[in-house]
Amino acid sequence: MATQTTDFFPLMGEALNRDNTLGLDMSAANRSLCQIDLQDTLAFSAFISGLLADGQKKYGVGGYAEKRAIYQRSQVFAHQLCTFRNIHLGVDIWAPSGTAVFCPLPGKVHSFQDNAGFGNYGPTIILEHHWQKETIFSLYGHLSRKDLNQLKPGQTFLSGEKIGHLGPAGENGNWPPHVHFQIIRDLGNWSGDYPGVCAEMETDHYLSNCPDPCSWLGLQAFW
Repeated sequence: MATQTTDFFPLMGEALNRDNTLGLDMSAANRSLCQIDLQDTLAFSAFISGLLADGQKKYGVGGYAEKRAIYQRSQVFAHQLCTFRNIHLGVDIWAPSGTAVFCPLPGKVHSFQDNAGFGNYGPTIILEHHWQKETIFSLYGHLSRKDLNQLKPGQTFLSGEKIGHLGPAGENGNWPPHVHFQIIRDLGNWSGDYPGVCAEMETDHYLSNCPDPCSWLGLQAFW
């Protein structure tokens, strides 16, 4: 795993590296996921916590462009053509509820909202940045509700400022605590929300519009 780049403040306040971070396989090929009831959020959370404890790691991380089976836990991911959206468009960082999340690059609040519902994002913040002569957006999903209370559109954040915290399952869309981090070139008409998972037939479009965020996290895609 690469060290944190100098261009971005560490999203979790410290660099993610082999000493503190475990790559988690949430792909359809991971048969151990078949051994738990993914609709049981407590069981799913215990599974994640157990992996981190066994590996003696503080964070779990995965899995840009990963083909996942876990989304069949929720109708949120049903696709209009009677298939499920299953290609992950960001990187998940798993850690205990309440863990702080920091702004990686100077930016301003584009929009935010609580995307409520089982399997959804829960509290979500989207920031707008100017990076490498391009306007680009960063999305933070599964945060705490309290993080939205004082936000205003246009509010600025400096690199390294705290922007939120990992929300508990009761607030974050009923997921084990983690932040879904995604970068987006063209946000279109979306506000406070943007697909974090796409159907396989849509992969080319969405992966082009949502490039690999590992450079922002100081990571190589090792999962």
